[in-house]
Amino acid sequence: MSQQEKPNVAPEPEDTGPASPCYMQNRELSWLDFNERVLDQGADPTVPLLERLNFISIFWSNLQEFFMVRVGSLTDLSLLKKPVIDVRTGMTPPEQIAAIHTRCHALYPLQESAFQKLRSELASEGINHVYPDELTEEQRAFVIDYTRKAISPLLSPQIVNAMHPFPHLENGALYIIVQLKDKNAETESAIKTDGAADLDASTKIGKKKKGARAKDVTLGIIPLPHLAKRIIPLPGNDFSFLLLEHALELIAHDIFSMYRVIGTNIICVTRNADLDADEGVDESGESYREHMKRILKKRGRLAPVRLESFKPLSGGTLKFLAKRLGLKPYQTYITSVPLDLSYTHQLPDLIPEKLKKDLSYAPFAPQWPCDVEKNRPIIEQVMEHDILLEYPYQSIDPFVQLLREASRDPKVVSIKITLYRLASRSHIAEALIDAAEAGKEVTALFELRARFDESNNIMWSQRFEEAGAKVIYGFRDYKVHCKVCCITLQTDQGIRHITQLGTGNYNEKTARLYTDLAFITSDPAYADDALELFRNMGLESLSDAYPILCVAPLQIKQTIMQRIDEQMELASIGKPSGIFFKTNAITDYDVIEKISQASQAGVPITIMARGISCIVPGISGFTENVRVVSIVGRLLEHSRIYGFGPQENMAIYLSSADLMTRNLDKRIEVAWPVTNDELRKRIIDYISVSLSDTAKLRELKPDGSYTALGAQAACGEAKKGALFDSQEYLIERALQQSQQAAQNTIDKEAPKKKLLLLRKPSLEKMKQALPKIPSKSTSKTTKPASSKEKAKRLLGSIRKRFSKK
Repeated sequence: MSQQEKPNVAPEPEDTGPASPCYMQNRELSWLDFNERVLDQGADPTVPLLERLNFISIFWSNLQEFFMVRVGSLTDLSLLKKPVIDVRTGMTPPEQIAAIHTRCHALYPLQESAFQKLRSELASEGINHVYPDELTEEQRAFVIDYTRKAISPLLSPQIVNAMHPFPHLENGALYIIVQLKDKNAETESAIKTDGAADLDASTKIGKKKKGARAKDVTLGIIPLPHLAKRIIPLPGNDFSFLLLEHALELIAHDIFSMYRVIGTNIICVTRNADLDADEGVDESGESYREHMKRILKKRGRLAPVRLESFKPLSGGTLKFLAKRLGLKPYQTYITSVPLDLSYTHQLPDLIPEKLKKDLSYAPFAPQWPCDVEKNRPIIEQVMEHDILLEYPYQSIDPFVQLLREASRDPKVVSIKITLYRLASRSHIAEALIDAAEAGKEVTALFELRARFDESNNIMWSQRFEEAGAKVIYGFRDYKVHCKVCCITLQTDQGIRHITQLGTGNYNEKTARLYTDLAFITSDPAYADDALELFRNMGLESLSDAYPILCVAPLQIKQTIMQRIDEQMELASIGKPSGIFFKTNAITDYDVIEKISQASQAGVPITIMARGISCIVPGISGFTENVRVVSIVGRLLEHSRIYGFGPQENMAIYLSSADLMTRNLDKRIEVAWPVTNDELRKRIIDYISVSLSDTAKLRELKPDGSYTALGAQAACGEAKKGALFDSQEYLIERALQQSQQAAQNTIDKEAPKKKLLLLRKPSLEKMKQALPKIPSKSTSKTTKPASSKEKAKRLLGSIRKRFSKK
């Protein structure tokens, strides 16, 4: 796909002044590197074809949110009179924005290449994503007929030019842009195009008529109807489909019949979505929930930050749109990839089952953990031993069952829980609502500011209140991101508690896709801190007086710093030392600086950061002893683990907090030590398995690039199968452990059943042991009564009974 005549290059960054640490890099550019690793999976030939399509879709949705949030936030910062400098790199907001656009203009061709190659490979398997110029005559006639009859009634087209107002273009919505000419107007040359013609054909006029002006442009705009399905299956032997936006291009002549259609295109506008949820909360006088509803309405009206088009825009059209949207040329992107890839979520439902199975990952269901008995109450088992659930290898069902038991158990007095991202259909929420309706004291802390889940949380908070639960919203200046649940029981032995702490959300959907750890215990030490935390959150009171839990913003960073100092001291006297972090991102300046100090002291440090890593390893004099790796694979790595000491004796903390300034300084987060030695060893084993990955693990190099270890391993191995995929291994291990546990249960029950069979007398012996009942009949053998005779006797007895009455 050719680009526009003038390349969309952002302005060159200016000199930033003071030097920044050479072992740190910009968080935005590091995130874009992460998203490229996602895109790599979309181009990986070892990944099934439909799964590759899903990775390309994830790359698209990630980038969409990145522009809405991160670029939106930087745009806001760039408007401030006093520049806000990135402490890690010294870059100003405009410089970061320029660097982001330069990087993104390099990423778009990679996405196009991966998508078009995949489209070709899917076609060879019988799945044809057809573009308008690839339609057969039969398919073209079918599409036009279908679109005229089924879609046209849903359309709201309009004309836009110097005389007609420019409409509000919704964030992320698709629009068909149609360049029009008045049929009665004189034209310099006749341009014959069909409805699918490239809008750039109008540049032929531009060469003769220099300096196309925005005010001379007349456009037709067709919003893609929300109610219509994007995928249009096509007639034919194979599974072929066309997207709705292309079908609308084909009938543009019909819609704007009073004009001559010069060309068509598809565009999408991305808007700033970075909102200050607490702005004006005191002045409004409304409830916080109503305030959040009002704030959310503003999101769709914020300023545009990006314009995408499916084909190059003509000079006049680009100027017209850029002027109306307030965008610069470098903020526009051209791609032959569909501008909205959300249709890929519906596509598998339309593909024949056999074909879908061959082109997808082998199905996997999270397994019931082998150390939890399925047919015994979870409450009873937690009172006996701690439980660690490893999502998604193990199921979230034991925790859901625990809440269901708590909702019905008369011994349960109260349930307290923090809720950040609930599933839209949540068994967890339903169990808590059942508990409230059953008269339990349910306290739910809802974080209504969970970005892009605000509406869902607002809906659930209302349902909780209606059920009689106590709903609170936490701190004004701190998001509550910790995952804590505490169940209180009144037993014969007195008050008992069950505490659950998690690295990930109370969300059944993500628990099948994200790797997370959930710890459930009846240890009163955890409960005491959890209950104190809930009291403090209800009072909006920060505290650092928790004996076992580490609660941000006052304790987690401080604990990390203290633990790193301990490892530096061990290294200084020649004793074994080590540091391990598993996190979604590491951006905090203070933590990175401390890690550099530990590296200089000789402490070996491994950081498994799935996404952003602002620390650069291997920089002489600063981070020689730091290793940074990332796993991007079938499952989303999401658990947070902090480890201190050499691996065999590593002290383990689990946490809800990434090593980001926002988590450590601006949120309520919880980290906790794993004091159960058996569980600690399980986590260390999990770390060891992950670090052994050669299939999906990538290592960050001093130059900022990521290297696939699998490429190195494959060179020394005879077989491609020698690559080790840690996630697939853990899936298989969970399945085998579950099967073994089921077999153990059968084997355990078998001797009991055998004993019962040995003790059980035979049927004949039982019959012989029955007492003889004297018979009233004669010695002659009588025939058994027929069903007719039996019915006659029954009828006779009924008549006698009623005649007596």
